[in-house]
Amino acid sequence: MIRVFAAAILVAAAAPAAAQHAGHMDHAMPAPAADPACPPEHAAMGHCKPAVAPRPAAPPVAGPSAAASSGPEYAADAIWGAQAMVPARRGVYTEHGTFRGGKLMLDRLEYRAKDGHDGYAWDGEGWYGGDYDRLWVKAEGEGGFGDRVESAEVQALWSHALNPWFNLQTGVRYDLRPKPDRAHLVLGVQGLAPYWFEIDAAAFLSDRGDLTARVEAEYDQRITNKLILQPRVELDLAAQDVPSIGVGSGVSTVEAGLRLRYEFVPEFAPYIGVDYERALGGTADYRRLAGEDVGGLALLVGLRAWF
Repeated sequence: MIRVFAAAILVAAAAPAAAQHAGHMDHAMPAPAADPACPPEHAAMGHCKPAVAPRPAAPPVAGPSAAASSGPEYAADAIWGAQAMVPARRGVYTEHGTFRGGKLMLDRLEYRAKDGHDGYAWDGEGWYGGDYDRLWVKAEGEGGFGDRVESAEVQALWSHALNPWFNLQTGVRYDLRPKPDRAHLVLGVQGLAPYWFEIDAAAFLSDRGDLTARVEAEYDQRITNKLILQPRVELDLAAQDVPSIGVGSGVSTVEAGLRLRYEFVPEFAPYIGVDYERALGGTADYRRLAGEDVGGLALLVGLRAWF
């Protein structure tokens, strides 16, 4: 009995000390602040994850060298140094800069229904060469069924890449029709303009001293992956009158067309469309004197293919 009474006295004496010690612990180690995004009932069941401390900021990195900003060919100089990249770059040019390939494109082969004067037209080109220099051959013409070919020409051009988008082209052009046939020196550019317009512009100096020019522009608007609408515009210009072939100075002709093609495969695409051509100025006068139409609308059925 005396032992039980003594134990009770010891427990009663230890309780205030334990409470005081617990108070010191609470003061030294405060409870973590409640997460405002976590309701208390969820926190009590351990459903809320503790907030993750933000990552430290990345160490500063030195900017690229001036050579690296001058183009993709020199971007590696900022890491390896210009001297180390000289033999590596020479090896890359040897492996990839000696590419040789070719392509043959029949851009337009079409039947034209035009107010009882049905006709045809063709426009094709091909090239062979590497990334920077290529040999181009272009041919185009048109005529009427049951009549002679109205115009036919062929060009042989050397093409050099000015940048990833445009090529400088120079060479010769020979006109088989209209008669008299004639030869021209050619200087032009061909490539892809901003907003994906394909441009082909060239000036021609004939062996008779006549200076003419031609500008063509077209754009492929994809309606679906296979159905493509292509607007196309062509302008012909002349620096002087050329009566022998019925061309007047200034803008001689303008042609605008709209073609809707379906690509069964990229290499084979039939199309339908409309085309409007109009002779202007002195060219229109020459056509009237010859009893020809100065322009008109034509319905088209054709084929676009490449190999």
